[in-house]
Amino acid sequence: MKILSYKDAGYPAFIKRLRRRAIPEDSVRDLVGEILSTVARRGDDALVELTHRFDGAKLTRKSLFVSEAEFAEAEAGVSANTREAIRRSLKNIHAFAKKSMRKDWSGKNAEGAIVGERFSPFDRVGVYVPGGKAPLVSTALMTAGFAQAAGVAEILAATPCGADGTVNLALLYAMKQAGVTEAIKVGGAQAIAAMAIGTQSIRPVDRIFGPGNRFVVEAKRQLVGAVSIDLLPGPSEILILADASGKAAYIAADLLAQAEHGGDSIVGFITPSKALIAKVKSEIEKQLVSLGRDKIIKEVLKTGTFMLEVKSLEAGIQIVNEFAPEHLSLVVKDEAGILAKIRTAGAIYLGADSPVAVGDFLAGPSHTLPTGGAGRSFSGLRADQFQRRTSIVKMDKTAVKKSLSVIEEFARLEGLDAHGKSTSIRLKR
Repeated sequence: MKILSYKDAGYPAFIKRLRRRAIPEDSVRDLVGEILSTVARRGDDALVELTHRFDGAKLTRKSLFVSEAEFAEAEAGVSANTREAIRRSLKNIHAFAKKSMRKDWSGKNAEGAIVGERFSPFDRVGVYVPGGKAPLVSTALMTAGFAQAAGVAEILAATPCGADGTVNLALLYAMKQAGVTEAIKVGGAQAIAAMAIGTQSIRPVDRIFGPGNRFVVEAKRQLVGAVSIDLLPGPSEILILADASGKAAYIAADLLAQAEHGGDSIVGFITPSKALIAKVKSEIEKQLVSLGRDKIIKEVLKTGTFMLEVKSLEAGIQIVNEFAPEHLSLVVKDEAGILAKIRTAGAIYLGADSPVAVGDFLAGPSHTLPTGGAGRSFSGLRADQFQRRTSIVKMDKTAVKKSLSVIEEFARLEGLDAHGKSTSIRLKR
C-alpha cells in the first residue's frame, strides 16, 4: 500500500503517473492478434481448441452453445432469493434505461427543410460476461438488460465455462431473464473474435458490449472496424475523495469491496486529513480478517492501492480529473460544490451512505464503465448505445429554392459541380 503526503519528495512524480493511458503490452497485443487470426481461419474448431487451452474445458462444436436443457436446469435450480435479487436489479436497470434512450425527433431548418433523427435498436448484439474468478451475474443484467430494454431482437452472450464445461446456474438464469437469445461457453479474446467475425455456427453481431480482462479489452480494440464496441472497460477501479467528515469504516469497506475483484484492480483514497488516512488504514486491517477473498485483496493492497494526503480538496479534485476513475466516491460536506467540479469519473457515488456495491448490483446505471483513464474520453455503457441513429431530411420546392445558392457555392469551392446541378435540376423540371 502506497501512502504519500503532498509534503513528501516522491509525491509529484507519483501524481504525474496517475494520468494514465491504457496502452497494451506487446506480448498481449501479439497473442490476441494470433487468437483472432486463428478464429477467423478455423472457426468453431479454433474455439474448441482455445477453450481447452485456456479454460481446461473439453467442448465440441455442438456443446459450444448453452443448450435449452441447461437454461431449463438454471430456471429450476436457482433459489427464490436469487430470483428476487435478479428481478429487482433488472427492474431498476430497465427503468434507468428507458429514461436514457434517445427518441425520434424532427423540426425545420432555416431554409424550411424537415430534418430529424430516427433511433432504432440494433438487430443483433453480443455481450461479454466475465466468469473466471467469479460468476458475474450482475454483469449479465447490466449489459443484456440494457439491450433488452432498447428492444434488441437477438442478444448473443459469451461467458467462459468451467473445466467441466458448465456455466453457473444463477448466471444462466440472469442471462435468460435479461433477454439473451443464445449463449456460448467461450471466454477471452476468442469469444470476442467469434462474436465479431463469426464462425460456422455463430453468426456475427452488429456491436459488442461488456467488460473483461486485458485480453478481452485488446481483442475489442483490434476488432474495431469489423464490429463496433461500447468502450474498453478493464480491471476495476475506485477512487474515494473525502474531507475530515468521512467515516473511516465506510471508506475502508468500499476500498476492500473493489479490491476483491483482484487482478490489476486499483483502489485509491484522497483526503486532506492525515488523521483520517491513519484511521482508514487501521480499518482495512481490521475488516480484512473477516473477508473470504483475503488473499486476492492482500495482493491488490500490496500492488494496486494508494492513499494520498493532499494539501486541499481543490488539489484532490485535480487528481480525480487527471486519474478519471471508474468509480468515484465523494464524501464531503460541500457535496454540490465539489460535484460541480468533477468532470471525468465513470460513475459518482455521493455521500457516506452510498456504497459503490449498490451500483455494482442494484441501482440501475450499468456498472460497465471506462477504466485506465478512458473516462476522459468515454462514458459508461448506456441504453442509447444499443440504438442506431439515422438522420432524416425532407424538402419541398420552397426549401430547395432557399438552399440552392449555398449548395452551389459549396459545390464551386469543392469542385463538385454535379452536387450543385443535382439541386438546381429540381427547380427546372
